[in-house]
Formats: sequence, structure tokens, C-alpha cells
Amino acid sequence: MSATRRQILARASALGAGIAFTGALSELFEGTAAARNLGHTGYGPLVPDPGGLLDLPQGFRYSVLSREGDELRSGEGLVPSNHDGMAAFAGAGGRTHLVRNHENRNTAKISVPTVPGLTYDPGGHGGCTALTLDSRNRVLSERVAIAGTAVNCAGGRTPWGTWLTCEETEDSAGTNGYTKDHGFIFEVHPTDPHRTGAVPLTAMGRFQHEAIAIDPERGVVYETEDAFLKPFGLFYRFLPHKPLGGVGSLRAGGRLQAMRVPGVPDLSTIQETGATFDGIEWVDVPDPLAASTPTRLQDYGPKGITHAQKLEGCYWGGNRVYFVSSFARGADGSGADHYGQIWRYDPQRRRLTLVIVFGPDTDVQLPGESPDNICLAPSGGLMVCEDGNGAQHVFGVTRGGEVYAMARGRQNLGTPEEPEWGEFAGVTFSPDGDTMYVNCYTPGTTFAVTGPWRR
Repeated sequence: MSATRRQILARASALGAGIAFTGALSELFEGTAAARNLGHTGYGPLVPDPGGLLDLPQGFRYSVLSREGDELRSGEGLVPSNHDGMAAFAGAGGRTHLVRNHENRNTAKISVPTVPGLTYDPGGHGGCTALTLDSRNRVLSERVAIAGTAVNCAGGRTPWGTWLTCEETEDSAGTNGYTKDHGFIFEVHPTDPHRTGAVPLTAMGRFQHEAIAIDPERGVVYETEDAFLKPFGLFYRFLPHKPLGGVGSLRAGGRLQAMRVPGVPDLSTIQETGATFDGIEWVDVPDPLAASTPTRLQDYGPKGITHAQKLEGCYWGGNRVYFVSSFARGADGSGADHYGQIWRYDPQRRRLTLVIVFGPDTDVQLPGESPDNICLAPSGGLMVCEDGNGAQHVFGVTRGGEVYAMARGRQNLGTPEEPEWGEFAGVTFSPDGDTMYVNCYTPGTTFAVTGPWRR
């Protein structure tokens, strides 16, 4: 997207002018809480924050729950860097439990403190922290939930109320200071992390994980692989031996498979909204542990396998799973360019459909680029975290297709001549729908945003 076009769209967004587009948005919300369709438009122009952190529409306000470098309430150390994926869980007495990822590499400014019984690899700097909030979003506790992992990017919640945190790396023991292999999924309990410990779910594969979504009826786990450079990642499903078995059940193992779209080696080449493919195939991954060859490079037979650049967000809606390709660039080796795709897979029909293609040459143009984390909002639409260049936003998308700016970061990390803003990540809503929680990746900050969500 050109700087000129970005500036025009940003001004329109700031003025509260929705950017309308056509497409199949309404079906994204079928069978979900957002199907109530309470919100038909945006919430008005963004108001500059005198505190210099977060611009919001009139009537909304934020509080900072936690900030990188502060002391953890548990006394275990400092709040770690690089706040990323997050989920909110209902607690007793109106409490909310947040589990938050820290996408720390070995260069992280502040590592997740190591805690006995919760540390996988002392050489790992990533992990999760858990916060407990009262009904007024006051922090009651904040502690380490898992440590010694690496590059914890996104993940997903389970139907039994735990968080699956995903490592977006495939570094082996002996590299980058690690003493164990990385690239796994770990289960994290939001209130009793010692119950889940620091046990890698090895059967779910070792690769550059991004996010997961679980079929609540069958227990199938869908997984995205965020591979930036060619060969690009795959879309996987995991068939557990103990589907929907509760806390710890995924340790029993299962079968990992990769999606093959017949005749389509690269999803980026599909550019027409509504394009549908039947007869989707699932092929066993030869070596889920990737002992010698990354899973995306293994031999899937003469028909090959289907790749896509930057597979990121993933969620379950109605009776189908949705996943996001954040962008594709021919310069990186993709078959075509786009600024984001949302795909839908219907397991009953074995049917894959391209629901949305974001610009630059389509009728779906997000005022920004590279959609990343996506969540369903109780107001009847989507909230989309932007992960691109320039000022970073959380955009709202109504069921009718209107795009509006919900939040804009004000933490300029660069200079006036070369500004740089931290991306947003981990957007999620409280169980009652009255609070939006969202992270600024860097400097790591967790916000609680309240206001007239049901207007």
C-alpha cells in the first residue's frame, strides 16, 4: 500500500468515516455469539489520548493492567517483554483470568522468570504469564504460568478452559542457547499452572506454530504454521486419541495431518472471493517431530501438499474453522500478492472457501495492512489487530462490512523522521463482553478497554 493511500485511509478512519466493502462477511458470524449483530456501525472518530498511549472513540476509556518491566505481583521477577496472544476465562465472583503469551527469543529484553515445576528449558526466554482481575478490572494477581519456552506467539483456548500456547520456532537443542528442542504446543491452566506444568505436546507437531482452534463437537485441533519465507507453512489438523478429554488429555497423543487442496500448491494464487474447493484431503505428516526435515518440507507423495505464506489467526465459528493468511508477497516466493486472506474450512463437507481477500486490488480494503489476530466481538462484528507498517490500529469490522478504527497506538518507538509503532496482539473480550483486552507487543503493555460496546 502506498504511503499516500495509507494516509488518506488513516485520515478517513480518524474522522469516523467507515470504509465500506462487499464480500461474504456476514457468514463469518453464523452460529457465533456475534450473530446477535448488535453493532451496525463504528463508534465514531478516535480521540487523541492525553496520556500518550491509546486513542479510543468518545465514551471509551482504558486502564493499563500490566507493563513490561514492572514487578510481577507474585514477586517472581519482572513483567516479561513482547506481549502477544492472549485469552480471557471466566472466574468465580465476576473475576476474569487472562493468560498472556510472551514471544521472547534469546535476544529478549526481559525474559519470563524461571519457576520450578513450570520451566521447560532453562535456555528458553519465552512463556506465559497469568493475571486475575476483579469485576472492575483491578489486578488481583499476576504470576508466571509457564517458562523456558521460546517465541510464544499465539495459540487458542480449549473447550475445557485452558490455553494452548504455541512456539513459533523450530530451533533444536544446541542452537541459540537452548538445551531442548523447541517448536511445540504447551497446555497452560489459567489458575493452577502447576496442574499442566511445562509438558510439550509432541504429537501435535514441531514446527513454527502460530494459532489453534478446536472443533467443540469432535475435538479435532486445527493448527496454523507461520512460515515467512519459502517454503511456506501448512494448515494442519490433529486427531487426538482422547478428543475433548479435558485437562491433560492431549498428552495421550494422536495423529497429525496436513491439508492438501487438489490442484492448488499455493493458496496465495486464489484471488476470487467465494472460490470454493471440494474434496479437501488430509495427509499424514510423516515425522511430526521433524527430527531431520521440517514438516512443511517432508515427502507428501507425488501430489505434494498445499502451502501458504504467513498462516496466522485461527478460530472456530458455528460448525467451521477459519484461518488467516496475513499477507503474501511474490518477492518472497509466493505465487501472488495479497494483503490478507480469510479462509473457511467445513469439515462435514470437506470444503474450503476463500471468504475475504484484503486489497490492494480487491473490493476489500482494510485501512492498513496485514491482518493478524482476529476475534469475534460481542457487538456483532470482528476486531482485527494490524501488524504492518506505520501507526498501528485495532480495526473493527461490522457484519455489514464497514471497517472502522477502534484503537490506535500512541507509543512511538522511533523518531519523528522515522516513526515506528508497536503492533497490537492478543485481542480478546471478557466473558461478559463488557471489556476488550488487548496487548501492545512492544513496549509490552496490556490494556483493558471499557465503554458502550453494546451501543
